[in-house]
Amino acid sequence: MMDIVLVVIAALLLIVSFLGCVLPVLPGLPIAYVALLLLHFTDFADYSTSFLVLWGVVVVVVQLLDTVVPAWGTKRLGGTKWGMWGSTLGVVVGLFLGPWGIILGPFLGAVVGEMLHGKETAVALKSGFGSFVGFMLGTIAKLIIVGFFMYYYIVALI
Repeated sequence: MMDIVLVVIAALLLIVSFLGCVLPVLPGLPIAYVALLLLHFTDFADYSTSFLVLWGVVVVVVQLLDTVVPAWGTKRLGGTKWGMWGSTLGVVVGLFLGPWGIILGPFLGAVVGEMLHGKETAVALKSGFGSFVGFMLGTIAKLIIVGFFMYYYIVALI
């Protein structure tokens, strides 16, 4: 009976973690990792310690990179601290504007930040593009990892 409860909770966590890959307010990867751990404590899956540690390290590293990469992308394509802060603020504001706000928020925030700092439109757009690319890379990496966890979940139950 307890196995079924853990399997159901793990399934719900995996669904939430998928959303967390796109919504910055939800820590998608840590939630998915907890789902993997819950499944490990059932009779359905028996993951090795090295398997769990490896994925735990991957989750921590990708989670840390996800906070840095959008700002790095902004900086790499010529942005300033104004663009990086704008990108961060754009993520926060974008949360209240639905899916398009989440996707476009970092881009628009970086552009506005750079323009407030007196940068030309072309430079501001380039900075915004860097932020957008960084955001998308982080999102894709998280979705891939959650996809692996979903795969392990399904294989364990088959």
